Amino acid sequence: MDWTALALTTRLALVTTGLLLVLGLPLAAWLAGTRARWRPLVEAVVALPLVLPPTVIGFYLLVLMGARGALGQTWQALTAHSLAFSFEGLVLASVIYTLPFAVQPMTVAFRSVDPRLIEAAWCLGRSRLETFALVTVPLAWPGIATAAVLSFAHTVGEFGVVLMVGGNIPGVTRTLSISIYDATQSLDYTTAGWTSAALLAFSLVVLTIVNSLQSRLVAWPKN
Repeated sequence: MDWTALALTTRLALVTTGLLLVLGLPLAAWLAGTRARWRPLVEAVVALPLVLPPTVIGFYLLVLMGARGALGQTWQALTAHSLAFSFEGLVLASVIYTLPFAVQPMTVAFRSVDPRLIEAAWCLGRSRLETFALVTVPLAWPGIATAAVLSFAHTVGEFGVVLMVGGNIPGVTRTLSISIYDATQSLDYTTAGWTSAALLAFSLVVLTIVNSLQSRLVAWPKN
């Protein structure tokens, strides 16, 4: 097991999940409640990582974060460091690539909340923000938890995007999936096998948790 890669992957997954919960929560709430004509377009943009090859997303992100890219130049001017092939670049790529795994479960959860409960909170004098925090979010917690688990797991398993954006720098951008690839290339099947087995077990646990949370989300409105 490449423990350095494990630590880096865990850190990346935690940061990505935290950012996606902060950014995805209001976006999912808006998608769940809006009737704007351009909502389908926003939903399509959010879902793009599900259908685009990771290398395509990685290529555009690399161009954007590179020395000649707008984002890369801005980051270089502010920090004096390159955004591409850095941990910060990995975080940005992971947030974009994992966005649908966070937003879609939360959107479904918010849509499942009984609108009568929201209207009752408004009638009691609660503001929209208070109603969202005290009524909508608690009722939608299984979907929010599902989004967090899926975001973490998806980040752990990323390969194509992180390889293109971050390369393979030990301790900086080398994640577990890249470590498995390197071990296989060097014919170190023992290391590759143990790491793959660990990720397989992790994936099984994640799917079990997600299925349990989904069952609670279905049953929650009935209780």
